[in-house]
Amino acid sequence: LCSEEEERLVRDLFRNYNKLIRPVKVINETVEVRFSISLIQLINVNEKNQVMTSNVWLELKWFDYQLSWEEADYGGISIIRMPQEKVWKPDLVLFNNADGNYEVRYKCNVLIYSSGELQWVPPAIYQSSCTIDVTYFPFDEQKCLMKFSSWTFNGDQVTLRLLDDNKLVDLSDYWKSGTWDIVEAPATLNVYNNSKYNKPTETDITYTIKIRRKTLFYTVNLILPTLLISFLCILVFYLPAEAASVATFVYLTNAHRMAKVQQLIIEKLIIKIANKPLTL
Repeated sequence: LCSEEEERLVRDLFRNYNKLIRPVKVINETVEVRFSISLIQLINVNEKNQVMTSNVWLELKWFDYQLSWEEADYGGISIIRMPQEKVWKPDLVLFNNADGNYEVRYKCNVLIYSSGELQWVPPAIYQSSCTIDVTYFPFDEQKCLMKFSSWTFNGDQVTLRLLDDNKLVDLSDYWKSGTWDIVEAPATLNVYNNSKYNKPTETDITYTIKIRRKTLFYTVNLILPTLLISFLCILVFYLPAEAASVATFVYLTNAHRMAKVQQLIIEKLIIKIANKPLTL
């Protein structure tokens, strides 16, 4: 009986439904989309290419007046799940995408509630452009932005809001990175009123992911060996004159090791420091 009621409900809801049209009763109404993200994993921060790769869950909520029903008329059904291609969805994309894949790849279902509220929670792996400044490497902090907005709708057609007025990225399911610590991750709703330019309003939500590099690995494998090599180079000058050949060998060996360390740093960090090329 329940499946029959659900089948009848779906048939009634989508009989005259057009997913190509914004869910508004009059053309000048605005669709309000509430939006948030959960950061699940910081997969990689590529310093050379200045790209942050992250695993996130998006959450979008909006109302579609055409997809509401009286629960009592359909056996008490309060929620149904439909393929995302069956309904109208806001075309939110990551504007500072670094790999050209703007769409959410996994086609997860949309939850439709009897009130007409729709909830869509797709997972996504994003590569976002991030300006990297390694002036204080390896004791550096970075700020990587993720800017989301509608691709084709202006703010008068689709406006964004922070879901539940949450001004932080949700980190409750975050898997800690072995390289970076999350310092903070605030969210900012930006509204651009362009009326004086005779242009429509624009809105976006920007997340600022502030990360701090974990220094233990670099301290053990880079800083301490460099200090030791430098100390050995200084000790060479305290060797007696009779040990000139030994001193020369030790000095050249340590100089070679120092050059190898510098080469490793250059290979990893051929990027800009405060808009100036990194040179060693």
